[in-house]
Order: sequence, then C-alpha cells, then structure tokens
Amino acid sequence: MARRQTPGLTDAELRVMRVLWQRRRATVGEVVDQLTETPKPAYNTVLTIVGILQRKGYVTREKEGRAHAYQPTIDQSEARRTALSLVLKRFFDNSPRELVLDLLGHERLDADELRRVREIIAGVAEQPVKLDSGGRRRR
Repeated sequence: MARRQTPGLTDAELRVMRVLWQRRRATVGEVVDQLTETPKPAYNTVLTIVGILQRKGYVTREKEGRAHAYQPTIDQSEARRTALSLVLKRFFDNSPRELVLDLLGHERLDADELRRVREIIAGVAEQPVKLDSGGRRRR
C-alpha cells in the first residue's frame, strides 16, 4: 500500500528546501554538502526527498550535465503561509483569533515585538473586509 502524501513539508523536506531557497538552484550533491546535520543524510536519501518535493510541486528539475539541478517553485514566505494555514485548520478550527490568543497567551513578547504586533493589528483593522461568494471572509 502506498504511503499517504503529507500535506505541507516534513522536517526532512524543509531542511532540503532551506538549502534550495538559499542557493536558488542546486544538484542533489550540492544539497548534501550544504546540509549541516550530523550525520549527513546519504545522497540517495536526499534524492528521494527532492523527488517527493517535485511530486508535491515544491521544486522543478532541469538537466545539468550528467546531473539534475533543482529549483524551488515557491518561496519561503509562501511555504510559511501554507504551513500556517494547515496549523490554523487542524488545531484552531480556522480561527485566526484562537491562534493569536493561544500564541500570545504562551509566549512572552519584548517591547519591540509587542509594538510590531500592535502595528500589524492596526493595519489589518484598517483594511476593508472582503467576502467570498459564500459570505465568508477571504484574504
């Protein structure tokens, strides 16, 4: 039986994507060289991971001599939004309010971070609310 595809990025996939975001393009050998974990994963392990990333649509592949070079198809901020949307859906019933209340209730913010959060909230409050065809808020 085939293994179910994980939505978003696994920890191993994220490590590989960080290398690709930093380099913008890399072969599997270059990714292995850039990984800092000890022991380094085997070449074939990283090859499997980039294959999964390609099937998920996170990277594309181009022939480069005898090897293939991989490039990210999404940037890091888009991957963050996707991951946050998954967390929001799975743990907070799609409620940004619940997520923020939980985060601020458990994390201590310094004065600069708190000021920045207030600025973001003020900026969001000034934006008009847009509704989709079903009457739900949309981004």
